[in-house]
Amino acid sequence: MITGPDLPEFIGKKTDLSLTISDAKSGLRSIKAVIIQDGKEKDIFVKTYQNKKKDGTGGTSKETISLSIDTKALKLKEGEAVIHAIVTDYSFRGFLKGNATELFHNVIIDTKPPKVSIIHSQKYMKPGGAGIVIYKVDDTVKHGVMLNNQFHPGFPLNDGSDSKYIAYIGLHYDTEKITQAIVFANDISGNKTVKPFAPILKKPKQKTDKINVGDGFLSKKIPEFEEHYPEMEGDMLQKYLYSNRNIRTINNQTIHDQCMSPNPKRLWSGQFIRMAGSGKAGFADHRTYFYQGAAIDKQVHLGMDIASTRHAKIKAAGTGIVVFSDYLGIYGNMVMLDHGQGLFSLYSHLSQINVSNGDTLNKGDILGNSGTTGMAGGDHLHYSMLVNGIFVDPKEWWDKHWIGVTVEGPLADAKF
Repeated sequence: MITGPDLPEFIGKKTDLSLTISDAKSGLRSIKAVIIQDGKEKDIFVKTYQNKKKDGTGGTSKETISLSIDTKALKLKEGEAVIHAIVTDYSFRGFLKGNATELFHNVIIDTKPPKVSIIHSQKYMKPGGAGIVIYKVDDTVKHGVMLNNQFHPGFPLNDGSDSKYIAYIGLHYDTEKITQAIVFANDISGNKTVKPFAPILKKPKQKTDKINVGDGFLSKKIPEFEEHYPEMEGDMLQKYLYSNRNIRTINNQTIHDQCMSPNPKRLWSGQFIRMAGSGKAGFADHRTYFYQGAAIDKQVHLGMDIASTRHAKIKAAGTGIVVFSDYLGIYGNMVMLDHGQGLFSLYSHLSQINVSNGDTLNKGDILGNSGTTGMAGGDHLHYSMLVNGIFVDPKEWWDKHWIGVTVEGPLADAKF
């Protein structure tokens, strides 16, 4: 018996495949696999097996073999070909030649890589900054942008009628240098094309902040975390550190995971709304936490804190679909909106949530009220923006000029 359930339809420059061969009665004698093109056979695998011993031991009844097809080495040309495998066993039939089982599988040799052209790429970026790449690609099964080993998928422009795509990109707040910036495309044959681009990294001055943690804050907040995370152990301070470190990491992973299946259509337009009020903390502030005068922890603040009045009404910063509306650890009561094509906004520490998952909100719709849930000392909104799961600086998305120069201008040029 020969089986190959995942045999490819297309063969690229180098293609690996596998076959499972078996004969439980007599045992395997031999296998030969060839690829046939224009009536010429090229060996791709040949193996013989030992027969069972008289005591019934030894021999091979089943094996999975790996075949590697190198089209250049085999001098195959573009077009149709056939993979032919024949297996024999140690039965006495055919004048002791055994039974023979054959497999024929039609393939197409395709070694031409997909065509990729970059129409626009981001010229300047900062740690925690965002941008776009617009490109054109044909005949692919996967494509997008890789920026410092982070995948940013491409989404169709113009309803996909002209093979043009946009990828929103973002850099982590702690980026030291840009080591990778490429547009790539893989086709069904395994051929790959890579086109580099070269954004210039502009590093801002690192911002710092000091947070004093008092016993009053601990006595107010720890019971809230104990309710949701009963695995916490130790005294109040130890539970606080567990919340600020471990739970923060778990929460950020949950947020990242929410961003992995974005709506493929752009839902937003124009600059995003900034809540009215005073800024209490900025994006990528490097915080040092003190207890009784001693430094106990360090974390980075991945959003903007804004405060106005108690239980202020919180508006959707842009049109989007609610993908999260629940309690989430240090973020407290939190809402996340999917704005399409990898762009998300986050609203946390809410005292009240007025929306549910799946709701579509227009820019300016009320989604809840500010509050003190989660790791919040006073009533305020913690607001974040994310690009494909990466926290980015909200100030860029609040800036009408930045939106015009970074997104709208290149998009308008690329549509023609």
